[in-house]
Amino acid sequence: MATFGLVHGAWHGAWCWDLLVPELERFGHRAVAIDLPCEDWDARLGDNAAVVTAALADADGDVVLVGHSLGGITIPLVPARLPVAHLVFLCAIVPEPGRTLSEILRGDDHSAGRGWTGPPVVHDDGSASWEPDAAVDAFYHDCPDDLARWAASRLRRQVWTTTREPCPLEHWPDVLSSYILCTEDKPIAPVWARRVARERLGVEAIELPGGHSPMLSRPRHLAEVLAQLAGPVPGDG
Repeated sequence: MATFGLVHGAWHGAWCWDLLVPELERFGHRAVAIDLPCEDWDARLGDNAAVVTAALADADGDVVLVGHSLGGITIPLVPARLPVAHLVFLCAIVPEPGRTLSEILRGDDHSAGRGWTGPPVVHDDGSASWEPDAAVDAFYHDCPDDLARWAASRLRRQVWTTTREPCPLEHWPDVLSSYILCTEDKPIAPVWARRVARERLGVEAIELPGGHSPMLSRPRHLAEVLAQLAGPVPGDG
């Protein structure tokens, strides 16, 4: 049995894994969905990694960390604090040691998505949020409408402390890594994801159909892929 640590991306929360958790449990694994402090200007990358580490302190078996979207900049920091068997980047940003996310994105025009209907709403304190229709189109366009509307209603404000902080890694962790992309993803363009998987992780990306949020749009399919990456559950077969 593996323990999956599920780390959400910008604006989201642990709720975005609600449909995936029971599917992973169906395969005999444990899943822990983690809330990051995305509304806290004082929370740095190390604080995010500490939150993930604390949530997995009693993990059974191998720990598989799944970082969705902006969650990808947090998960590589955890192996220095907790034994991790596998890092899985799901439609995710992959950081570079010593560079900020803002620097990475400025230098790479394929990281931006295709077909955004409008930018997030920027508030007086500098945080950002989404109008529901724009969020549905960007994140959940391949989800059933009622599910997409529910998800859009749960989105939080996002602050940008962690994107402006240089990645504190001195070198990439010596941990097996995988990348899962979705072929109709708007925030993370597939052409960018394929290249980054090869260049930064040394792997070919696993490709799923659909948009940016497969944990909501196709949780069973995603669970099958994740279970394969985790390996067989002891006693199977």
